[in-house]
Amino acid sequence: MMRKKILMVGPDRGVHGGISAVVNEFYKAGLDDKVELKYISTMREGSKVKKALIAGRAYLDFLTKLGWCDIVHVHFSSDSSFVRKSFFIKTAYKHGKKIVLHQHGGDFINYYENQLSDRQRRNVKDILSMGNRMLVLTSFWKDFFSTIIDGEKIEVFPNGIVTNDSNRVAYAMDGNTNALLADKDFTKILFLGRICREKGLDELLEAMDGIHVMIPEAKLYIGGIYEDESYKEEFGKRSDYITYLGWLDEKGKDMYLKKCGILVLPSYFEGFGMTIIEAMLREDAVIGSNVGGIPDIIENRENGILIPAKDSFALKNALLELINDKEKAKEYGKKGKEKVKKYYSVEKNIERLLDLYDRCMLE
Repeated sequence: MMRKKILMVGPDRGVHGGISAVVNEFYKAGLDDKVELKYISTMREGSKVKKALIAGRAYLDFLTKLGWCDIVHVHFSSDSSFVRKSFFIKTAYKHGKKIVLHQHGGDFINYYENQLSDRQRRNVKDILSMGNRMLVLTSFWKDFFSTIIDGEKIEVFPNGIVTNDSNRVAYAMDGNTNALLADKDFTKILFLGRICREKGLDELLEAMDGIHVMIPEAKLYIGGIYEDESYKEEFGKRSDYITYLGWLDEKGKDMYLKKCGILVLPSYFEGFGMTIIEAMLREDAVIGSNVGGIPDIIENRENGILIPAKDSFALKNALLELINDKEKAKEYGKKGKEKVKKYYSVEKNIERLLDLYDRCMLE
């Protein structure tokens, strides 16, 4: 049987962000061995001028490859990401191509309801209706997008990661990291994500200020890129108990996920939360805010702790609870790993994706 030809569109695979992480997991799990896959990068980090040039070149590249493919698979979030991808979606539709839309953005509701005019919302509806299938991260997002387009087209498709431990040994066993990975330390807390207010950094810093007074050995490690440079000064003021790691590559991220006992993601909004399932796979205890797709992953008091967004007091108490009760934290970590292997395996996602491609071709 001939392999299907898939033209996938999304941000550059080296971009710091969730969509790139999802695409890279597809490649790690061998999607390109099961289909003929060509990937077009529509965005790289940099100035607005650079981003515009990259998008323009990507569109020209897309035009040259469009006749080759069977299916166009478009990854997008909200705001400028959706605007960029709308040109690719409309062009694929005009050429009669099968289209899979893959929505990732945690702030799409605010974008759609508060930033667009009635005319622009109608345009968004028309563009989304061009897809043969639309993939969303959680049932919450299916309910929302079903108010815009035909809900029969929408499928819940959670993000997945490679769950075969042998595929990650190369990251864990490098150099002298074995000593660091021997035992989890529940006084070590990890945050991974964009450095900005919307990720709950203000509340996390306030919580750590209180924890430091009570448990001086507690440390917070922060991995990510600055979207708000003012946090450099805030981290510097707290250098005794906060360490900024920069953006972590796969090896570095794996090391700190295994070194730290707790991962925290106190976002104001979140599409899914790839770092949560990555942490769960390493048996970290996780704390996340009760927003977006996070409650689909964290079952409160079963495999982690859910807290209200923007609540530094609840965040501090949750952190103190896990620091002081290591057995409970270990139990959350064990149950979290079980859930990831059952529900968030990218290997299983690829099987579902291949079935989805088959169904699209039959329509």
